Amino acid sequence: MKLDMYDQALLDGEYGESRQKMMEILLTLGKIYDAERFIPVKSVQVSGASFKTIGEAGLKWLSGIDAKAVVPAFLNPIGMPRSGWEELGIPQSFAEKQNLVNDAYIRLGIRPTYTCTPYYFSIVERGDHIAWSESSAVSYANSVLGARTNREGGPSALATALTGKTPEYGLHIVKNRLPQIELRLDEPEATKKWTNAEYGALGVIAGAIVGTRIPLFMNLRSNRDMLKSLGAAMAASGAVALYHVNEITPETRFPFFKKHITEDEREVVTIEVADVLNVFKEIEVTAVAIGCPHLSKEEVDHVAKLLSGKKTIIPFYVFVAEEMKASCTEELAVIAKSGAKVVPDTCIVVSPLIDHAGAVMTNSGKAYSYLLGMCDVAPRMGTLEECVRIGCGE
Repeated sequence: MKLDMYDQALLDGEYGESRQKMMEILLTLGKIYDAERFIPVKSVQVSGASFKTIGEAGLKWLSGIDAKAVVPAFLNPIGMPRSGWEELGIPQSFAEKQNLVNDAYIRLGIRPTYTCTPYYFSIVERGDHIAWSESSAVSYANSVLGARTNREGGPSALATALTGKTPEYGLHIVKNRLPQIELRLDEPEATKKWTNAEYGALGVIAGAIVGTRIPLFMNLRSNRDMLKSLGAAMAASGAVALYHVNEITPETRFPFFKKHITEDEREVVTIEVADVLNVFKEIEVTAVAIGCPHLSKEEVDHVAKLLSGKKTIIPFYVFVAEEMKASCTEELAVIAKSGAKVVPDTCIVVSPLIDHAGAVMTNSGKAYSYLLGMCDVAPRMGTLEECVRIGCGE
């Protein structure tokens, strides 16, 4: 790889032993993927923030690093809210370890945003090179915003935060962002009545088909929240870091991509709407959880309207970023009044909150894909309206 003076100085230890080790991680990664050089990034999102996922080994590794972030860097959800965790039944032993993880990242200069939706609070523009690690955030940044990031692991993202550099390979290179498989629905008109949940269910099906490839969807007319649900689910059921929706997502509207979309030959797969709807199987549930990824302001508004004047009869969790709460005070008060618990900083997947809870209903394709394996609970998919109906015993 070609190294500039700063790169070489990092490798020579001129900026300290920790940054030297971080640069060695990035150099090894770059060589594996045949990168020719390092490039600077505008922001970093670091995962591996929940003690549930990193454990003692991860905490020990973090504690041995002595450096601070040199670019704007923010943290993924942790394993519990910063306050009020006792009321949610989080064990004291877990909380103590989680707080040590929090302190370690703050010491390293990583902003304690604790959200999987950093794009709501950080300016990201088309063409920006970034290094994000949370799968749904990566998907949204690449696909909906047109930024450029690979699906970083926690260590590589942290290494980039502490050096400001990432190897130039994969989705940082324009030619590698072209669609590799085309997906169509057998009944495209059906999507006119779809909500975020159906797009999440589509993502569950599509991700399993696509794997790591870059799909191009035809004949979808979806808004940003629908795209968030679609991408998050594909990143969970497959490993999709970038997808395109023709004439909707930004890169499909530029001449270089239009030319390739029109002229390139690729596999075309038709997905049956019946298969998407089959994800919505009815099972009896013991809890409801929404906000995976964390809710947008529009989604908070929708939840508040649905829960207004109602009372929940089973545990009902609403996951939202702490930074979002300031702009949704009244709506969140309505949600809390219903008996639903508004939970910031963490999420349904990386928290021990609902582990072994029986069966959980969600409107998230991402959560649907992860709940069984990561929380040992049976998932049930439903629209937001259905989640409220079940949660309120209607």
